[in-house]
This record gives sequence, C-alpha cells and structure tokens, in this order.
Amino acid sequence: MTGPQRIAVIGGGPGGLYAAALLKRLGPDRAITLWERNAPDDTFGFGVVLSDETLGGIEHADPVVHRALQREFVRWDDIDIVHRGHTQTSGGHGFAALGRRRLLEILHERCAGLGVDLRFRTQAPPAAELAATHDLVIAADGVHSATRDAHEDSFRPRITGHRCRYIWLAADFALDAFRFEIAETAYGVMQLHAYPFSQHASTVIVEMREEVWRAAGFDVPDPAESVGQCAKIFANALGHRPLRSNNSAWLTFRTVVNDHWSHGNTVLIGDAAHTAHFSIGSGTKLAVEDALALAACVEEQPSLPAALAAYESERRPVVESTQRAAAASLRWFEELGTYVDQPPRQFAFNLLTRSRRVTHDNLRLRDQAFTAGVEEEFGCSPGTPPMFTPLRLRGLELRNRVVVSPMDMYSATDGVPGDFHLVHLGARALGGAGLVMTEMVCVSPEGRITPGCTGLYTDEQAAAWNRVTDFVHTASPGTAVGVQLGHSGRKGSTRLMWEGIDQPLDHGNWPVTAASPLPYAPGVSQVPHALDRAGLDEVREQFAAAARRADACGFDLLELHCAHGYLLSGFLSPLTNLRTDAYGGPLAHRLRFPLEVFDAVRERWPDDRPMTVRISATDWAEGGTTAEDAVEIARAFVAHGADAIDVSTGQVVPGERPEYGRSYQTPYADRIRNTLCVPVIAVGAISSWDDVNSLLLAGRADLCALARPHLYDPHWTLHAAAEQGYTGPGAPWPLPYRAGSRTPPTGRTDAPKPRLSLG
Repeated sequence: MTGPQRIAVIGGGPGGLYAAALLKRLGPDRAITLWERNAPDDTFGFGVVLSDETLGGIEHADPVVHRALQREFVRWDDIDIVHRGHTQTSGGHGFAALGRRRLLEILHERCAGLGVDLRFRTQAPPAAELAATHDLVIAADGVHSATRDAHEDSFRPRITGHRCRYIWLAADFALDAFRFEIAETAYGVMQLHAYPFSQHASTVIVEMREEVWRAAGFDVPDPAESVGQCAKIFANALGHRPLRSNNSAWLTFRTVVNDHWSHGNTVLIGDAAHTAHFSIGSGTKLAVEDALALAACVEEQPSLPAALAAYESERRPVVESTQRAAAASLRWFEELGTYVDQPPRQFAFNLLTRSRRVTHDNLRLRDQAFTAGVEEEFGCSPGTPPMFTPLRLRGLELRNRVVVSPMDMYSATDGVPGDFHLVHLGARALGGAGLVMTEMVCVSPEGRITPGCTGLYTDEQAAAWNRVTDFVHTASPGTAVGVQLGHSGRKGSTRLMWEGIDQPLDHGNWPVTAASPLPYAPGVSQVPHALDRAGLDEVREQFAAAARRADACGFDLLELHCAHGYLLSGFLSPLTNLRTDAYGGPLAHRLRFPLEVFDAVRERWPDDRPMTVRISATDWAEGGTTAEDAVEIARAFVAHGADAIDVSTGQVVPGERPEYGRSYQTPYADRIRNTLCVPVIAVGAISSWDDVNSLLLAGRADLCALARPHLYDPHWTLHAAAEQGYTGPGAPWPLPYRAGSRTPPTGRTDAPKPRLSLG
C-alpha cells in the first residue's frame, strides 16, 4: 500500500469523520487518529440536507454508510413559500434530510468499526506538531479553524461578514415541505427557513437584518427570550408549538475563502477551507464531498503533494460555483425587504430562483402548473416566453425584452461609421432583438477613446448614422435602434483594443480631460486636465448638440453613458473625483455635472422618445461607489426624467476586483429596480434565454442586454425563439430568412437499436 500511513484529523464533524472512514477503508493498515474537543453527542445544528449527487458519491465510495443513511432519511418534494397570507407551493424539488446527531452517530460507528482512533473531549495538538509526526494532517476544524489561523500566511484566508443575524432552532413536529415564511413585523422583515429532518422534528432557522434584530431586542446575552418571541412571530408555521434550542446563539454568517487549501502535509476541508450560506443547504454537503475527493486523490496520485494539488484542483471550481450561488442567495435574503411588495407568485418565483441555480426552464420541468401561474401573473400571452412580451418606454414599444448591448467596434474613420457598422448593427437588427444599441458614440474628437471610435459631432457622421437607422427601420420593421452618447474622459487617446487596451497612442495623442487630474493608469496614461467652468459648459453643449443630431438621425432611444470610468462616470466615483468645488465632495455634488448634462440632452431629445442612463453600480474597489450609492445615483437620474437605468459595474479604476460569474452584475440592477420601482436594463454575463426569462419573471430586470452572445450569434434572439418553439409577434423572422426558422437536421439519429449483445 502506498500513500500516507499516519494520518491526523482535527475536528469530528461530518467532513473529518467521513475522511477518516474513507482513508481507513482504503488503507486498513493506516493509523488514523481523530481529535474532537466536544463530546460525541454534542451538536449545534439539528438537521442536514444532502443532495442526490452527494449520496451517489457516498454509495459508490462506502455502501455501508450509504445504507445506514438511507434508513434514516426523511424525503419530500415541495417548497412552501408563505407571504402576506398567501402560500405558494412548488413541487418536484426532491430533498433528503436526517438529524445531524444521527449522521454523526452513523459516522462514529463506521469509524470505530474500521479502527479509527476517535478521541472525544480532547483538544487536538497544534497542526504544526501533528505535521511533524504524521504523514497527513486533515484540518476539519470548522469556520473558526485554529489550523487556518495558525498558518494564515500560507492559506491566506479572506473572511467576510454579512448583514443578517440568524439562529438554529428545532420544532418537535415534522413539516410536510421545505418552508419559507416571511414576517413583516414592527421591527422590520424577518424570515423563517424550516424543513423536516425526522418523522417527529424539523429544523427552524430564523434570520433577519442586523438592525431588525437589534430593534426587536434580540441582542441580549441570553437568547432564550428571543427564541420564545420567534415562536410567537411564526406561530402559524409552527402550529403554535414552541421552539427549542441546543445552546443556540444568534450568529452572523461568515464567508470563508482561502487562496490555498494545503500547507506542506496539512490540508483544509469543509468549513475550514470554505463556507457557503445555509440558505442553499451546502455546508455538510460540501464537507462530505471534500472528504470523498481527498480520499480519492490520495488513493489515485503517486505522492502526497500530487494528491493535495489534485484535490484542490478538482474541488475548487465546484466550491467556487457553490459559493457564487450561495452569495447570490445570501444577498437576496439581505435585501428581502425590497421584494415584499411583489405579487405573490412573482415573489415565490424570485425566492426559488434567487441563487440562479434554479431557473425558469428547470422550474417548469419540476412544476409546470406553478410556473404557468407565474407567467400568467407576469402578463405572458399563452405560449409566449417572458422574453417575448412587449415593454413600453414613453412612446416607444419594444416588441421583446432583448437588447443588443453597446459594444465598441473601434472601426470608424474620423468618427464616421462605415460599412462595417451598417453590417454589424444591421445584422443584429435582423437577428430579432427588440432594441439594438450603438457603441458609445463620442460627442467630440477629444471625447473619443481611440482613433477608431465613432462620433456624432459632424454632419458627415450624422449622415452615416442616418444610413444605419434607415436600414434597421426598413429591413427589420419593429426593431428599435438606440444611440449611446459618451465622452471618454481620462480613458481617451488610447490604442485600438486589439493593439493594447488602455495603452496610450504611439503618436497623434490628443489631450484628455476629467473631473480631477488623475491618470487612469499611473505612470502609463496621460494626466488629464481637470475641467474648469468653461470646459464644463463646453462639454455639456457638445452632448446637447450630439443629442440634436441623434434626433435627426432617427434613433428611437438615447442612452447617456455615465459608467466605466469615462468622463461622466469620473465625476460620480469618489475614487476619480477629488474636486473641492461645487462638483466634488458628497455624492449630491458629484452628481451635479452628470445631471446638468442629462438635463441638457433631455431638453434637446424629443419628449415622446425614452432616455436611459448607464451607470457603474460599483467600482469593485475599496472606497469607491457602493451599491447604496448606485441606488441614489439612479434615484437622481429618474427624478430628472430617465426612463430606465442600464446597470453595469466597474471599469472605473484599474485595480478593481470584480466578482465574476454568471449574471454577476444583475443583483445591482435588481436592487435598483426593486428599491425605486424603476425599469432597469440588466447586463453582465447573461448568456442564455433561460437566464433572460428567469430574470424577467423574478422581477429583477425589465430588459436584458447581451454583448458577447450577439457577437457569437447575431441571430441569438431568433434562435432563442426557435429553441422555445415560439413563433409569435415578439420575434418575427425577416421574410428572406423565414425558410431558416427551423433548426437544420444534423444527421440520422433513428438507426435501429441493437437487439442482441453477445459476449
């Protein structure tokens, strides 16, 4: 037998116990010792939920444990969502749960039967000492891991606290579904998460924002009184039964991320390595899956360093995906108060899809009747997917909710759009989107990002844009075309993107201007000139003149670009606006110039045509624009007449740290929409029609703007309609293309199946 022979496990939770059992089963001669500072029957949760995927891994690795678990599981399919006296039930979800104490007993029995040395009520020696006398040290010592703290320089943990308080409790009866219940109290919104874990008991978690928790008086040293108060608040859910605790305390969830999971022969698993919010039921699941992967890698790899590297390589992408989903779910509950006024079915759908792992399409497969009710409440005509419902902004009715996002093409000459732009935008207009946006069209020569950027500051440019709008309106009737006006500010006078993004020109540079004399990339970019009064007035009039030309060009919608670190965005961010005059300082002052520009443009833009504003809702950098700031920025533009807010993020400072992932920017649009009740355009890694339908139905967005998918497939919208079997007015195929409206056959798939298998 190869691999580590002497193994130390720190922590007797499910992850540590299961890792010990698996490694002992794979190597019976191994000496494995597990230390747990608590007694065998001490546990601070009540029930745990495991997925079918996790159970499948357990069944394959250890049938003995799997059989024992199978005998204990409580299974159910429904989720009940109770809000304002309405109960919405969604079925087909498939849960399996058991008591945490029983799970530990099963793992204790398995470890003892295999010969693992279990040392309860015993503090483990420090990991460094164990590492000197053991081949492998597994740190399964939880969210407050002493091992992780002792080797902080190696693991490089990042721990983030959050805005809600929660407490784990139990009720002595079995619910018949996973239950979410919302209570709107005098102190604020509270929520209950509850599910059965045995024939006679249920886990109950009560959660609320920190300020609600304090207002309710729950911030006392002894939580017993608050437990009784919670039972009264959620009396209907509990059937007027009491709640019980097990040394339960009010906690603040902490998200744990480590840059590295191993240090020498010491490795982190479970909550020591990573945490994911309980609202997606992931903690025990992740720990058990870590144990499975670690044991497999130790068995498969030729050396311990290779095994630990393989373990982290295998598990990290899975964990990061789970953490992104958990973060979305956590934020949803933090912002629960912004959703409580949604219609009952939409509220339920929003809750179910909060993590973005459950979507419109797979929820329809699980429970078609529930999803049909949500669609009807949204206003979908029979057989019409949400994305193909119309939307009106002032006098403009968009036939569907898909937007071709502004994408800089860097292909103009002296600001004049040419044949490339006609074909590029024309092709996407023919592709079915409700609204096709131009790239950022610059309001002056000095306002260009690169020499290849388009403009709208000369009559020649206006005539070229008129050619584009005429084509769209003639060749694709019903498609709207919008113009985005902007000024590059300190990010101007740079090379074409593919020649060196944000790099200064080798020659022919023009001077750049900004709110403050701060270069975009210190030591690389030009130092901009801070606009004085005359400069502010000149820029404002350049925007107004461009708006007048845009009107004459026949654009249907105008968007003011106040995002991505360009000139107007530079006034909004505290990282780029250090002015001490009336245009700097507090947010209300930083808003002043962008609002002056907006007012000047709105005055020149026809009253019956809509105006939108694109903002960066966060700078993804310390000290920059926050989500709360973004709400106030949006509020100000709406008060001045903006018809919708196009919510992007970042690109304001080069040192940003975005949290990339699927639909990663949509929570910011969601927050603005549901706080201000204003239409929003969501952007940011929205790539599937299922995502679009889900965001719309949940009330997180009114329009969805897609960029790269439309580069990959100019007919993305028409293909989305075809894939959903939709042929209505929201996505008409151009007459010359109608013959291609069905998916082409790819090859024969109906060959006769084999009848006999001969060994």
